[in-house]
Amino acid sequence: MSVHSDWGDWLPTAVAEADPDGLDLWYLGCNGFALKTSDETTVFIDPYLGIGDPPRTVRMIPIPFAPEDVRSADALLATHEHTDHTHGPSQAPILTGTDAEFFGPSASAEIARAWTNEYGVDADGISEIAEGDTLEIGSLTVHVEPAHDPDADHPVSYVVEHDSGTFFHGGDARPSEAFEDIGSRYDIDLAVVAFGSSGMIPDKQTREPTYTKWYADENMAAEAANQLRTDRLLPTHWDMWKGLTADPSALRDHVRGFEHPRTLEVLEIGDRTSV
Repeated sequence: MSVHSDWGDWLPTAVAEADPDGLDLWYLGCNGFALKTSDETTVFIDPYLGIGDPPRTVRMIPIPFAPEDVRSADALLATHEHTDHTHGPSQAPILTGTDAEFFGPSASAEIARAWTNEYGVDADGISEIAEGDTLEIGSLTVHVEPAHDPDADHPVSYVVEHDSGTFFHGGDARPSEAFEDIGSRYDIDLAVVAFGSSGMIPDKQTREPTYTKWYADENMAAEAANQLRTDRLLPTHWDMWKGLTADPSALRDHVRGFEHPRTLEVLEIGDRTSV
């Protein structure tokens, strides 16, 4: 299965040609990000370029690039094993077309190992990581932390440290004691929390409409931001699935009465920001 980009190659070209002062990131839609530093260290987290599983899950946003158009990458990180976070057609071409190494928890790494036969990914470039691990990737220090995602087999979160600031990616995790602990140990500048509505989504086996809540709602997102003690909150995933989309601006009324976050930062697919 090949990926067709709705936007041509302008987004990966923009990343490749960018010259950040510190650590910049681009929102790829869903829960995906491209990170690039002033020394050109480039890391992708959860890039997903699939259309879902229509009519069960239906992608609502453009496919922003073809993975073959990624010019340079040092690492690709997966937060957990769900298709929109660990996906061969989206991620294997990045691995085979660059020097990137794949890092993911046990369930994600198991999926990625199958890409050695299907896509020709180098088995030595797939690394299984676990909570408590620390990765040194160019000028980035990445700490692997726990995550509470009741829908995943083995989810993790990532704390990405750079001289210019600290970025947190929680995958699809919800508020928990794990977030409390992370917030007490790191000074987080910008935190990603998956946000969405509840809806009736066809069951994976029966295809019967089923009440579904995969992500944090408004109050849960505000709670997560407070647990993480983040300066800036960046909601994600709200744009992705038909029936589960949400309005991220609604979070302003839910977070403004708390100490954290100080800023709600809303990005659309393709947008760039600095940490």
